[in-house]
Amino acid sequence: MSFGKLIERLAQLIPVLLGVSVIVFFMMALTPGDPVEIMIGDSNVTLEQEARLRSDLGLDRPPVERFFVFLKNAVSGDFGLSFYHRRPVSEVIAERLPATIELSLVALLLALFTSVPLGVLAAVWKNTFLDRLATVGSLFGVSLPGFWFGILLLMLFSVRLHILPVSGRIGYEFEVAPITHLLLIDTLLQGRFDAFANALKHIIMPAVVLGLPMAAILTRVTRTSMLEVLSQDYIIFAEAKGLSRRRILVRHALKNALIPTVTVAALQTGSLLGGNMIVETVFGWPGLGRLVVESIFLRNYPLVQAAVLLYAVTYVTLNFLADILYTVLNPRVRL
Repeated sequence: MSFGKLIERLAQLIPVLLGVSVIVFFMMALTPGDPVEIMIGDSNVTLEQEARLRSDLGLDRPPVERFFVFLKNAVSGDFGLSFYHRRPVSEVIAERLPATIELSLVALLLALFTSVPLGVLAAVWKNTFLDRLATVGSLFGVSLPGFWFGILLLMLFSVRLHILPVSGRIGYEFEVAPITHLLLIDTLLQGRFDAFANALKHIIMPAVVLGLPMAAILTRVTRTSMLEVLSQDYIIFAEAKGLSRRRILVRHALKNALIPTVTVAALQTGSLLGGNMIVETVFGWPGLGRLVVESIFLRNYPLVQAAVLLYAVTYVTLNFLADILYTVLNPRVRL
């Protein structure tokens, strides 16, 4: 891809982020509830103190003026102070973001390593028991609500069997020095295999719940794409040449079949960030999704706006990377 095309695609981020900023800002502004009243609660505060707090938070200005102030500061990377934490929003998000990244990566790996082989096998052995099992499993995976399935897992593995912990990233008895801020990696780098096992127990249930819908969709996409590729003339020609079935599947069919899978996987990976709000809340996972849910209830406008912008940037970036990978898998396509 040429440098000019790269600049053109990056320039498309600007209207998307601007539109997201406008929608989120005014939706939060129109949401019932006053951040100042929520912060004050039942405290005995005078009207003067309330007015001073409102002025400190910038809530005494008209919404349009507040929006342009937010936009001006956001361009320079300043998203203001969190109403609740009284600290820069960027610092609060930076503390919670590694937990969300780790959960999303584990869910993504589980989805990919499950869906791609299962989709390929279902296509190769079409109309067999495995194919029907994959089809039914995909239907269940898409249909099961995340919050309901998460509660079922908690009731079974935590409450009844006492195998997996209820919430958190790692047990309180473990202290792991941050290196990458991803606990599974940091524990391995430091040779803390007991801490790694404990962190793995904490992440397995939320990762399964988060990755299940993605695995179900990718299984269906991979199966459908693989069936279409296997019916192409060049596959029939390769079989006529006497090439082994394994070589045909791996070197010829799979590469072309993965093109739509990559596109859908990129879209679904962006959706992991949005979907983890429910999963992190159900499992008490201390990530960004849970922080956003808490901030919505607290009417913590700056933090919600910054988090949604981060989601939008991530989503658009993943789509951009998927387009580039698409051209690698299929050189005939040009962006």
